[in-house]
Amino acid sequence: MRRPFTNIRGACPAVAIHIPWDATENYGELGAYAASKGIRIGAVNPNLFQDEAYRLGSVANNKEGVRRKATGHLLECVDIAKAVGSDALSLWFADGTNYPGQAPIRQRANWMQACLEEVYAKLAPDMRMLIEYKFYEPAFYHTDLADWGMAFNLANKLGPQAEVLVDTGHHAQGANIEHIVAYLLNEKKLGGFHFNSRKYGDDDLIVGAMNPYELFLIFYQIVDAMRDGDTVVRQKAANIAYMIDQSHNIEEKIPAMIRSVLNVQTQFAKALLINSQEVRLAQERQDVLGAEHAVRSAFEQDVTPLLEAFREERGLPADPMKAFYDSGYLNRIRGRGIIIAIAKAMTNSGSPAKAGRPLFVLRSRKDSLLQKIIRLRGRSAR
Repeated sequence: MRRPFTNIRGACPAVAIHIPWDATENYGELGAYAASKGIRIGAVNPNLFQDEAYRLGSVANNKEGVRRKATGHLLECVDIAKAVGSDALSLWFADGTNYPGQAPIRQRANWMQACLEEVYAKLAPDMRMLIEYKFYEPAFYHTDLADWGMAFNLANKLGPQAEVLVDTGHHAQGANIEHIVAYLLNEKKLGGFHFNSRKYGDDDLIVGAMNPYELFLIFYQIVDAMRDGDTVVRQKAANIAYMIDQSHNIEEKIPAMIRSVLNVQTQFAKALLINSQEVRLAQERQDVLGAEHAVRSAFEQDVTPLLEAFREERGLPADPMKAFYDSGYLNRIRGRGIIIAIAKAMTNSGSPAKAGRPLFVLRSRKDSLLQKIIRLRGRSAR
């Protein structure tokens, strides 16, 4: 399924995996199979929020047994990353509390650090630990990694292979995300992105759908860092792990992903058009409106012809979305989709269900009715 993505867009040659959602018996074979399809395995994402044991926390749980269970899962994912050839362990923790006094906040921070120190020590030399943050949800009183500063501080304590991952939907309303990006780039600690867009909460909508100017300004800071006088800053800006983390509930999944990547390409192309010399000269003479105009005028450009030419020069369709629909692939796979998955989940009594694994899951952190049905089927078979 992934090869058409790369062939029509010239992008996204890697797919992230989530464990245990994507668990398999032989990860070496998984990596080899991916390579045979022209893709590679990207970041490995542990799941420390689905198991009932983690209801009150995983690596920050006050029960040592739960913390050891969570740590064991993280170590397992490091081994999986090595087996599939992944160079990134992407971490998001749902750990937090709902009420004052529920748990010792300072001690929880210590427990989390101790766990990640153990995991960090097992990383391969070429691997990175990407630490994500989120200011609320599912916890409502406090989240153990609530903002970029906490993630940045933890990454510094762990070492140079630990970096911060910015999810564009994990901030309070009005947060200046491009400022956060600029700061982390300057500190050489920006490791990756989870792209999506939001209107109110962590909506996980198509990236660039709600505030394309914000996405453009994020890329402005990245492009500017690519031209920095500091070699390490340039290297960090060129080695960012870009990922899409979205929940497509009412739109077709594959076209939504194509649209997401096209939106990202569009805003990145516009950021490349910013006349950095014009901006710099306006800044030097303290021309506020002149500097703002130099940035905004690039955003107002239509880069569609440029992107079409770029694709055609590489033997790719000028219009990836049209090429996908014309391919007929979407119609071919519809018949083997959700209806068949539900039927299998409700009738299959094989080993995956007995092991309590979902037989089919929507690749989303959002808990859909389908996921609930399938997990209940798995539990009843045990």
